[in-house]
Amino acid sequence: MKAVALTKGRLEVTELPIPRPGARQLLVAVKRCGICGSDLHARHQGDELADVLKLCGYPRYLRSDQSVVLGHEIYGEVLDHGPWTSKRLKPGTPVVSVPLVRRGRQVDGIGLSAHAPGGYAEHVVVQEALTLPVPSGLSPDIAALTEPMAVAWHAVNRGEVTRKDVAIVLGCGPVGLAVIAVLKSRGVATVIASDYSPGRRALAQKCGADHVVDPAVYSPWQQASTGHGFKNMPEEYNAGIDAIEGMTKLPLPWWTTWRALDTIGATRPKRPLVFECVGVPGMLDGILTKAPLHACIVVVGVCMGADAIRPALAVNKELDLRFVVGYTPLEFRDTLHALADGTLDASPLVTGHVGLAGVNTAFTTLADPETHAKILIDPALASDQIRTL
Repeated sequence: MKAVALTKGRLEVTELPIPRPGARQLLVAVKRCGICGSDLHARHQGDELADVLKLCGYPRYLRSDQSVVLGHEIYGEVLDHGPWTSKRLKPGTPVVSVPLVRRGRQVDGIGLSAHAPGGYAEHVVVQEALTLPVPSGLSPDIAALTEPMAVAWHAVNRGEVTRKDVAIVLGCGPVGLAVIAVLKSRGVATVIASDYSPGRRALAQKCGADHVVDPAVYSPWQQASTGHGFKNMPEEYNAGIDAIEGMTKLPLPWWTTWRALDTIGATRPKRPLVFECVGVPGMLDGILTKAPLHACIVVVGVCMGADAIRPALAVNKELDLRFVVGYTPLEFRDTLHALADGTLDASPLVTGHVGLAGVNTAFTTLADPETHAKILIDPALASDQIRTL
């Protein structure tokens, strides 16, 4: 079969044997595979992330001296079954899969390890238990977005967002756009998107952002400031003193009234929910500096290098800092069905198709934020040119 292998930073089309599914695995014919930001990083920074994941107990992440077939955002059709499968998914069934594969008790990330070749190929092996049939009528392009949209679904869940929250999305690349789409699918009334790129700001509007700002011209924090969080410590202290002075006019001790208000959540400070979707050094400390008190910050962007923050900023503002990765199998399933029933619209994200011969060109193109958001690989395309949608 044809596949694209990454070796020492080079992406090359090669011929490989068709993989054989092992126990409880399926062989899938790849029809679409998304190019993810983590794939772009892996080309030149894979060793850095491999060192981090080794500290997390996974020493099998791809290394630059290995030859690895990337690709974990996979849509395809079932071709064959390995031993001990249930065969509930018949040959020809269109499917998506959580990109993990298991041999014995060893689990590897599909497309992120030399031990689990990915979807930049004509065929891929997936785990039957983690594979879902695609609901009838869902297009291949949108089905292929299940995996990246599930990442956003999980991030929004981690933020414990409500419809009344103000959400600020910093960075409108594919991750930020996916977060915006999920926030709007949940009915969040106010979503503020911020990006320096005019092209990405336009896509953020298509994904449903209520306010889109160029941070070089207008601060997203200013847009979110009215009635949504204390701007500084004296403002919060004054509010507390004002509250006590008002409560002392009541016949009950002020602490009794305060405790009752605590019980119903009336004293909970309003705060924006911030999604950091850039992942470059300096972003986190910048957010800690500018965010209002009590803000909840969900870190979705992956900063590949070392970074520095000032914990005292987060302490004195009492900020919540939450880091996210991946999703649960249930979130993956729910994302697929939200895409299928139309409650989640991810269509603005797909901006191009490319064949295996054009993957190297696609990687170069994706370095420019003005040209494309999400390029999908279609192994059936013979051309090495990107087909813009």
